[in-house]
Amino acid sequence: MDALLTLNAGSSSLKFALYAAREADAPLYRGQIEGIGTAPNAEMTDASGGVVDTPELPASSSHDYAGLVGWLIALIGDRLGLTLVAAGRRVVHGGPRFAAPVMVDASVMAEVERLIPLARSHNPHNLAGMRAVAETWPDLPQVACFDTAFHRTIPWVGRAFALPGAVTDQGIQRYGFHGLSYQSIAERLPAMAGDRATGRFVVAHLGNGASLCALSDLKSVATTMGLTPLDGLVMGNRPGQLDPGVVLYLFEELGMSAVDVRHMLFAESGLLGVSGVSNDMRTLLDRSDPGAKRAVDLFVYRAVREIGAMAAVLGGLDGIVFTGGIGEHAARIRSSICAGAAWLGVALDEDANRRNATRISATNSTVEIFIVPTDEEGVIARETRRLCAA
Repeated sequence: MDALLTLNAGSSSLKFALYAAREADAPLYRGQIEGIGTAPNAEMTDASGGVVDTPELPASSSHDYAGLVGWLIALIGDRLGLTLVAAGRRVVHGGPRFAAPVMVDASVMAEVERLIPLARSHNPHNLAGMRAVAETWPDLPQVACFDTAFHRTIPWVGRAFALPGAVTDQGIQRYGFHGLSYQSIAERLPAMAGDRATGRFVVAHLGNGASLCALSDLKSVATTMGLTPLDGLVMGNRPGQLDPGVVLYLFEELGMSAVDVRHMLFAESGLLGVSGVSNDMRTLLDRSDPGAKRAVDLFVYRAVREIGAMAAVLGGLDGIVFTGGIGEHAARIRSSICAGAAWLGVALDEDANRRNATRISATNSTVEIFIVPTDEEGVIARETRRLCAA
């Protein structure tokens, strides 16, 4: 059977999925490799959720993506008996150039590399996987799908920072992220919300990375992340919205270096920094110490505040969709956020919320509330299929 491969490369992990090349949105297989750079291990399941026995990872895979790609070649062809015809991948930052998925070539890889300063925790790993596939499977078509592309419909006032024009002209603007997640929600929303789907929705992608997106007519009109994935909501390790004067103070008064500040903002802040305990919402919800409570309260407060801002941009609110690891599984967080947004007409069905039902709005709610699992891999597979067939 001909198959498509989707890849989502992180700093220490590689998620992958295999889809039929010409039909069906459901994956044939899903898998991930964790511990890259230390002690990598792999796991994979089939379409029914059954665990698939995988070959041992080569020693070289503990240090680079090339070994992982070689392992995937053997797995797909020898163990699974599939013929790979194309690969699609998530790229976090596409900058001003990429407004849609593209076929990968040398110029695309060069631009992804140029954008590394805007997504240092993501683009280097996206690029490493892209190059590894190009080197190992040079004739295999590759498609790059950009998280920033979905937000290109945001009007100028929603993208611009009030900075000198010479700076803005260098591409310094709000780009937004989690675009593949938001696209997956926008594609499925009509089936759940009917005619209301084209109205005023806020999608809350809540996880270790977290953001909001305001949808109007199923298009992005505002989002909380900015030039980089640091802005907006409180996240697992990132602070979200921050007075730029704080960064100046860290440099000028505390004598911190750029490397130290970058590490603090990307690795030591957010839920971890506030709680002093963990970046994992599950851990924090299970604890009763003051630090954990403060972190949870701040996460909820900022989400409620930004939902209000999104509603203001939209001119009202017809629906909220929760997605991402926290959005899909943390009933207490959803309940607290909805309580804070009650002034917008939000009323939660607490029983449905506890059950993680798809629709969790109460009958008296003027705002529809849904839980929708995100499916970034499905979006990548569909875009790869579309471009390779063109």
